[in-house]
Amino acid sequence: MYNYSTSAQSMRSSAIRELMKLAADPSIISFAGGMPNNQLFPCEIVEELYHSLPLAEKQAAFQYGPTPGYPPLLEALKEYLRSRGLPVDTNELMVTSGAMQAISIISKVFVDTGDTVITEYPCFIGAVAAFKSHGANIAGVPIDNDGMDCDQFRTALSRDTKRVKLVYLSPYFHNPAGIIYSQERKDAVAALLAEHQVVLLEDDPYCELYFDEADKPLTTPLKATADSRFPICYVGSFSKIMGPGMRLGYILAPPEITEKCALAKQSMDSCSATYTQVLAKAFLAENQLAPYVEKLRPVYKRRADIMLNALDEHMPREGISWTRPKGGFYVWVTLPEHMDSTDVFKKSLEKGTAFVVGSAFDPQGVKNNCFRLAFSHTPEERIAEGVEKVAHAVKELL
Repeated sequence: MYNYSTSAQSMRSSAIRELMKLAADPSIISFAGGMPNNQLFPCEIVEELYHSLPLAEKQAAFQYGPTPGYPPLLEALKEYLRSRGLPVDTNELMVTSGAMQAISIISKVFVDTGDTVITEYPCFIGAVAAFKSHGANIAGVPIDNDGMDCDQFRTALSRDTKRVKLVYLSPYFHNPAGIIYSQERKDAVAALLAEHQVVLLEDDPYCELYFDEADKPLTTPLKATADSRFPICYVGSFSKIMGPGMRLGYILAPPEITEKCALAKQSMDSCSATYTQVLAKAFLAENQLAPYVEKLRPVYKRRADIMLNALDEHMPREGISWTRPKGGFYVWVTLPEHMDSTDVFKKSLEKGTAFVVGSAFDPQGVKNNCFRLAFSHTPEERIAEGVEKVAHAVKELL
């Protein structure tokens, strides 16, 4: 028996990671992986951008870089964030090796063993893993179609104020629930955060993937409107846009927090990959982002519509509901309390379809009458077929 650290002993396998293995089996219709569609990656654009780079920039791409990030990328990223109303002039920006590293760094900076982190329920499993790796107690507050339940949020904030070190929210096309916070709910959450002066980790990887222009105002970050009222660490990512293989995320936070984050990052990887930072800088500086995401939005909207139409047609209605996303990658299905989504998963797998069970997104790993369907990566022509198989599995168990 090895004498593992307390942190290692508390680790549990991510159901998402385990189920990602199923995506490689072409006979399985997999709704498990929250991945962009391979055919949508900007391969030709990036190839042209790379070939147009001066030799000096190509050489720099192979070299170590500063811990906060490749300076030309930081400048291009500031311009992009400024265009979204984010307060880049009063905060500091740092590039990370994906948004997951950003969450891990902020956890390392703020969370001690026994501290409380308030999250949504359900919650992104990667964030839960990061918080638990630092010994956090996690208080999950339920969300509805408009966002976090503010009555329960107020209770969680007041329960042990001194130990609540961090609040984690993903208000825009939530993973796994697929919802976007209403403006009224954002305002209510912000008021409570301002009252208690707790640090907010605002995770926003899907902001550009709204389906309809009318919903764009809802993607305005809390960091853009409430930054002066309480401390906010805003986290973004290139993963859902350029591609996860870029391994690029970023933190925009008050200077004193970013300084601590840079020190924490130096104990992890010193600097993020300069090669992909150079490509991301060219992508932003050459104004490729806007036209590219304009092409993505109708594709993901069509995929969501196919999934929702299939759910409407095939899924039983007795005690069963699902979210209707306005962007992002996910639909969250809620079953009657007595049902276990693991049973549905096993029966669905027998029929050739996979998804992620609800307990993976419960901070306590218990509640399991829900599951997540991702429509982003599955071949479009197989989405309806896969949903029908899941619905049949539910019917048999009912």
